[in-house]
Amino acid sequence: MREYNKNYGNDKKMTNIKQKKLLPGLYVTATPIGNLADFTYRAQDVLNRADVIACEDTRVTGKLLAHYGIKTPTISYHDHNSARMLPQILDRLHQGQIVALVSDAGTPLVSDPGYKLVHEARAAGIMVTSLPGASALLAALSSAGLPTDQFLFAGFLPNKTVARQKAVKQFKSLPTTLVFYESPKRLKESLKDIYAVLGERKVAVCRELTKLYEEIRMDDLSELIRHYEERGTIKGEVVIVIEPAREKISDDNMLDDALKDALEKLTVREAVAAVSYMTGLKRKKVYSRALEISAEISGEISGDKA
Repeated sequence: MREYNKNYGNDKKMTNIKQKKLLPGLYVTATPIGNLADFTYRAQDVLNRADVIACEDTRVTGKLLAHYGIKTPTISYHDHNSARMLPQILDRLHQGQIVALVSDAGTPLVSDPGYKLVHEARAAGIMVTSLPGASALLAALSSAGLPTDQFLFAGFLPNKTVARQKAVKQFKSLPTTLVFYESPKRLKESLKDIYAVLGERKVAVCRELTKLYEEIRMDDLSELIRHYEERGTIKGEVVIVIEPAREKISDDNMLDDALKDALEKLTVREAVAAVSYMTGLKRKKVYSRALEISAEISGEISGDKA
């Protein structure tokens, strides 16, 4: 695999990017979440040519900049100093400077500071653009093996049990995949609270994404709780991906409609699996009714031919 050139500008592709003029404004820049190779040419170019880089933690970002030979000055900007630093950064932007905003890892504003700065910059008519790249949210979602057509990202869950269960409860009936960030220290307790509210569901625990010891463990929630209780202490930031709420069908007519629709496209076995998963009903009940409906459909077809 070709190594990344730490001497900025020596790579032909990088040189071509550097020829394009950068407009003054705020550049929301994604950085790697673990693997340093996940750093786009465009991001490297902008960070190298910016007047200043606003960092969540200058020490963390400093390691990335050193790796790529980027010598742009950095300033600290995070939730705890935003009241003091926000006016200073806006002043730089009003002066026509190029300011790059980064977080410790991944895409800024995704469970990271930066919203206030972007909001105020836009309100002041300052150009704001994003440089897409690594994101733990999308990395987990795309590799977990759960539905991706609709999902809800709710950031970090509260630290305490009561507040955590209350937070999860509001998403209980949503027919969308749920995604949470979590600390490895709270993973076991969070999984227990999620189980107490949502019951049994398929869940993927994604840990150390893009790193050497990346782990994506998918299983029933109860099995994951058992696994992490036995395993003990784990390391690395965690993303929890939870399957959508299954549709509850209490009326037999609704079950029949679901089965008839499925049997038009699938075999009996496939239809039973799909409807059982979708509804949460016991497979035995769904299978028994599927056989009856399948026989009825076959009889209707035979009658038509006669």
